[in-house]
Amino acid sequence: MNASSTSAVASPAPRAISWSDLALIAVIIIWGTNYTVVKEALESIPPMAFMSLRFALASIAMALVLHVREGFTPLPRATVLKLVGLGLVGHTLYQYCFVMGVAHTTAANSGLLSSGTPVLTALLGALLGVDRLRRPLVMGLVLAIPGVVLIVSARGPGLDASTRVGDLFILGASLCWALYTVGLRWLGPGLSALRITALSMLTGAPGVILLGGPEVLSLQGATISPGAWTGVVYSALIPLVLAYVVWSRSVQSVGSSRTALYSSGTPVVAALTAWAVRGERPTWVQAVGAVLVISGVMLSRRR
Repeated sequence: MNASSTSAVASPAPRAISWSDLALIAVIIIWGTNYTVVKEALESIPPMAFMSLRFALASIAMALVLHVREGFTPLPRATVLKLVGLGLVGHTLYQYCFVMGVAHTTAANSGLLSSGTPVLTALLGALLGVDRLRRPLVMGLVLAIPGVVLIVSARGPGLDASTRVGDLFILGASLCWALYTVGLRWLGPGLSALRITALSMLTGAPGVILLGGPEVLSLQGATISPGAWTGVVYSALIPLVLAYVVWSRSVQSVGSSRTALYSSGTPVVAALTAWAVRGERPTWVQAVGAVLVISGVMLSRRR
């Protein structure tokens, strides 16, 4: 075997797009469009009631899925305490900030302002010693972050008095999600993604349901449109149940920082959704930003 053939054998083959990659792309599409779905539903349902109803439905669905697929088994006390912490941060606080944010700002603002989550996650992961900022990830962030900035600056996130409260809530939700994503790594490989997601949702559910309980009791069903009820069901079962499981599984397999980088695509989806649903045509600056974000995601996949 000559040197050239040896070199050819030794060179690693280009990495093909895996099922995990396709699943994560589906997740960002789901989450990107969910801002518009929630915003539409909140026109008929008060925000706290919406939050309580959809999370109660999602928790029940997740518990049923866990029971059928894996059953319930006792866990060590330390693991239970970690799950309680994840539930409070990643579900109770996150859901409150998310719904209140969407209610008090625009759907576009919500998607765009949450685009800083990958940066928060990567920095928190490195700061807490959970992940390392490897070169491909750093290079990916170098491309993705300017892309996100271009998208935000092109649309103008509308940081004025009329949306300031909602914008701050969305930023708070981003911080909660970054903490939740990094915290998943502390659980170790012993628990499945489904079990982690289900149990953390169940520990976070009481707080979410109690916060929205008064508004649920005061609801008048006749004033709620069928589309709003559809929004409750969809946002409970798809973005919460299905997407959360995929997200947790990806964090366990490829790490929190790299997984979080995929969510840089959320503002791209948000912009396209706003164009399709609300007639907001993207600018060429947004197109450049989208190319940078996608390029950053693909670059981060390199070994």
